[in-house]
Amino acid sequence: MDKKYDPLFTPWKIGNCEIKNRFVLTSMGGTNLLGWMENNHFDKAGAEFILNVAKNNCGLVLPGCQPVYNPMFGQWLHRNDRMYEDLKRWMPEFHKTGAKLFVQLTAGFGRSFTISKMMEMLYTNKALRAISKPFMDLDKITASASPSPNRWSDKVPSREMTKQEIQQFIDSFALSAKKLKEAGVDGVEIHAVHEGYLLDQFTLKYVNKRTDEYGGSLENRYRFAAEIVKAIKKECGKDFPVSLRYSVVSKTKDFRKGALPGEKYEEVGRDMKESEIAVRFLQDAGYDMLNCDNGTYDAWYWAHPPIYMPENCNLADVEHIKKYCDIPVVAAGRMDPEVAARSIAEGKIDGAGFARQFLADSEWITKLMNGQEEDIRPCILCHNGCFNMCHYKGVPNDQELYDSLHLARCAVNAETMQTDKHYIKKTNDPKEVIIIGGGIGGMETARVLKLRGHRPVIYEASDRLGGTFIPASAESYKGKLRDLLKWYIRKMEEMEIEIHLNTRIDDLSQFAGKDIVVATGAVARKLNVPGFDKTVEACEYLNGRKVGKKIVVVGGGLTGCEVAYELALNGKDVSIVEMQDDLIKQTGVCLANSSYLREWFELHEVPVYLETSLKEVRDKEIVCTRNGEEMTIPCDTVISSVGYIPDPLVSEGGKVRLVGDCRQVGNLRTVIWRAYETAMKI
Repeated sequence: MDKKYDPLFTPWKIGNCEIKNRFVLTSMGGTNLLGWMENNHFDKAGAEFILNVAKNNCGLVLPGCQPVYNPMFGQWLHRNDRMYEDLKRWMPEFHKTGAKLFVQLTAGFGRSFTISKMMEMLYTNKALRAISKPFMDLDKITASASPSPNRWSDKVPSREMTKQEIQQFIDSFALSAKKLKEAGVDGVEIHAVHEGYLLDQFTLKYVNKRTDEYGGSLENRYRFAAEIVKAIKKECGKDFPVSLRYSVVSKTKDFRKGALPGEKYEEVGRDMKESEIAVRFLQDAGYDMLNCDNGTYDAWYWAHPPIYMPENCNLADVEHIKKYCDIPVVAAGRMDPEVAARSIAEGKIDGAGFARQFLADSEWITKLMNGQEEDIRPCILCHNGCFNMCHYKGVPNDQELYDSLHLARCAVNAETMQTDKHYIKKTNDPKEVIIIGGGIGGMETARVLKLRGHRPVIYEASDRLGGTFIPASAESYKGKLRDLLKWYIRKMEEMEIEIHLNTRIDDLSQFAGKDIVVATGAVARKLNVPGFDKTVEACEYLNGRKVGKKIVVVGGGLTGCEVAYELALNGKDVSIVEMQDDLIKQTGVCLANSSYLREWFELHEVPVYLETSLKEVRDKEIVCTRNGEEMTIPCDTVISSVGYIPDPLVSEGGKVRLVGDCRQVGNLRTVIWRAYETAMKI
């Protein structure tokens, strides 16, 4: 192991609890030990993931947050004795790893609860609201410090919580913590004065307008969180560690409006001055650690940083706040291990929090220890598998029900939290399998086939592997995507996959009788408008095609917006033309990602023409129609990003299978998962 990482492998203490190293798995919804959005129970899938992380040298492990009041079915967490007994039987196996386990307990979401179309229907229809109340009481689930708008929906506002309800939560925190302690858990973490969740909503002045003892002064606004830790300490003893998930600064301008890195703005939530006082107050109340980042659901990209956010985006603020308390602090948010190690060595933080990287590769710490950094499968910060709650104008959380119920899957690792259906099963009938196309879909198919014992052979028309992922990873800020491409190419070399570059296959008859996987991708859609052939297709630009100074991007989906973002970063004068009434109006793109881009364009005054259709492309301008009126936009270059069409070599059937975009245009998750599943069927 490189010595620069040594500080990460030193022991530390949270209260009297010694942690063997400074790596912390921070909680992610879906990695729960006691169920998620379902009947509370000891969750074997969550336990498998948590145990594997612990076996691979993580010092402190925090499973996904457990609501003390379950949003589904209205269960109180402390009332299910059997699951605590199951947990108690499992804990000795966990402790064999030398890791420590803190279970994260949450009061819930309040106004941040992710409302879907179905939930809007249940709430707005009085009869359905009454019928659904026993299993989804939205009035109770979304209650907040004060009446306030929901982050996702205008149709399901939050009412003010009563003091009786607050006390119910405090009591359940204490009783749940006691049962966790009796089950052998090493500590608990309270979720959260963080990210604009319910407890945070009580602390934030723009949400909390109460006039009782839970509103007004700092002491009152933080009273809910303080009373929780006091109640836990009373039940469990002062030596039982209690951590707090904490956002140092809210980075929030208003409801549904975040502040971007470097932006000058007026903070409506917790500013640094208040935070300096708050951390001492919380420490004095009894908290033993602060697990820190920044942001709220209104500024969600701080707590769930997309690839556009800078690495270590919260570190400086966490280092600052450590000066104002005497308990350990952990920093999280796109943390780079080398930077984290340096900060720990200098005494500026005590631990480093990582989350999504464990989904991409649960063995990554072990690989780091063994000097195998190149073998670590990187997280690309896409949120496509783990946290793809998406939102756009006029629509609440637009997410597949499967994804709502199964968070913490991973776009780049089909096995994560899905080993019941995605696992390597050796073949009893080894075959040579022909793969047409050497993009990510083709390489993932080859990787899984090889692990199963088959002999895959890749035929790629170009002079290198990668396919459309080469331009997809070309933007300056997409280093993690380029790392993933390197990882795949390295796997092809390590596994000695037979590869034929510069070999275009147009006729499959030469492979008669063999299993064939076609992974030829998609072709760009073309609009039937005059002059469209003058446009530069997005992938052409990303592959190096020269463009002018004044550019119009036609198409405001994710690809078009990322192209426009890169152009603007490079000093180009860019505009976006989009037919829909909002940018990135598509499922599968997390609000943390899409809101960053929308707000970045607004801050930097990038012209965005919504509900605008391209009519004609001319040499120095384009003609569009908007609200029935014609308009022209001057430009040197027009970049088209209007979607893609599957381009299969042949139809699927018999021994021919299609994977990736040649079957159905999707995202990297659909490509990798489909490739994995296809390889398992051969």
